[in-house]
Amino acid sequence: MSRQRKKKGRPVSGWLILDKPPGIGSTQCVSKVKWLYKAAKAGHAGTLDPLAGGMLPIALGEATKTVPYVMDGLKTYRFAIRWGAQTSTDDLEGDAIETRDERPQRTAIETAMADYVGEIEQVPPAFSAVKIDGERAYALARSGETVEIEPRPVLITRFDLVEMPDADTAVFEVECGKGTYVRSLARDLGRQLGCLGHVADLRRTAVEPFGEDDLISYDELLALEGDLDALDALLAPTGTALDELPQVRISDGQRHRLRTGNPILLRGPEALTFADEALAASGDALIALGHIDKGTFYPKRVFKHSRI
Repeated sequence: MSRQRKKKGRPVSGWLILDKPPGIGSTQCVSKVKWLYKAAKAGHAGTLDPLAGGMLPIALGEATKTVPYVMDGLKTYRFAIRWGAQTSTDDLEGDAIETRDERPQRTAIETAMADYVGEIEQVPPAFSAVKIDGERAYALARSGETVEIEPRPVLITRFDLVEMPDADTAVFEVECGKGTYVRSLARDLGRQLGCLGHVADLRRTAVEPFGEDDLISYDELLALEGDLDALDALLAPTGTALDELPQVRISDGQRHRLRTGNPILLRGPEALTFADEALAASGDALIALGHIDKGTFYPKRVFKHSRI
């Protein structure tokens, strides 16, 4: 008796820039989006903690091939630190492990913040997805083990104090690179100021190249269940993630060669000669990612059903 083959899903491709509500996990959001779109493949560019909200870029179909480019982009977060306690998770989800009565003044906060701009060494939270001897740190922490994680370099390009609504709370905005933990930033700043602190609220507002204008609310998405045309209209083109790369325009004949994995010779007075990374496009179609050496484009990743 032959088994019925499982349907693979629609060959839909593009980026959905979801405004993830707090209380829902990133993986749960990706699964929901994949189901709504009946998509063959889905992934995301950067996990948000369940308690955090804001931008979760979700890649469908061929866009999953461009996830690393979004992962490497700068990210912007707005977050609140509550002074007076360090928690086991460095946010509201954990238990207080130490408390202090001291509260910092604005001048002290702004002075300390200068130490966290640029390339710094940061220790990720014990409750994080960092692997230790093949195990996730959060799994070890939940089992009661003492978790020791080596510091790692992270990049913070901007760190602003936005407001201090009361003595117990300060609101910040930070622009940072891949691998930066806002919870660690809150923990370390609180320790340095002598008052301790943890994240009380966290929202991601941007992930390069996407901004707040690209956000689609979770409720708006759910309201379109079953309307695939309307859902597809919400997608940003796959090539949006590659806007920073040089672009090569190619002919129909070259398009076929690239899609079969063959290199092509670039012609014309303005043709690129060398590029570590470049994309090839024909009309509004994204054809391939690759590199250029001595005027020849060598494909690394080939795309189908994708727009620039």
